[in-house]
Amino acid sequence: MNVQIRAYREKDLPEMIDIWNEVVQEGIAFPQEELLTTQTGQTFFSSQTYAAVAANTDTGNICGLYILHPNNVGRCSHICNASYAVHSECRGQHIGEKLVQDCLIQGRQHGFQVLQFNAVVATNIHARHLYERLGFIQLGTIPGGFRLKNGQYEDICPYYHTL
Repeated sequence: MNVQIRAYREKDLPEMIDIWNEVVQEGIAFPQEELLTTQTGQTFFSSQTYAAVAANTDTGNICGLYILHPNNVGRCSHICNASYAVHSECRGQHIGEKLVQDCLIQGRQHGFQVLQFNAVVATNIHARHLYERLGFIQLGTIPGGFRLKNGQYEDICPYYHTL
């Protein structure tokens, strides 16, 4: 599959919303519980500092996405945060890696100095291995910081990467 990471376009929104909602419904990675609608999805993605998609250049389909935004305000606004989602049928094809690598570039280009992940679920081994391979540093572990869809609590691991 040939994948291009690029800024999202309005026409991408239906597929972006579907991919985002798929991850939310799985209940094992994103903190959100509410699904995006056409209206809330448009508002959500347009409100980010930057939002990108992984587009399959052979088919035109969107197979993944990321959002980039400040992690905090004021004196901490130089730290950004991001979330990544890859369609379940496209996982295992290094799309997440391409998304993270592009996000690191975009973070710098948008004036951020650090990319921080607040809540990487400890059992999300593939994401954790990817982040560590790309030079992210784990800050510790927060016991029981994430409530899984089944109601159980799982540890979370904050990570950061200097841009």
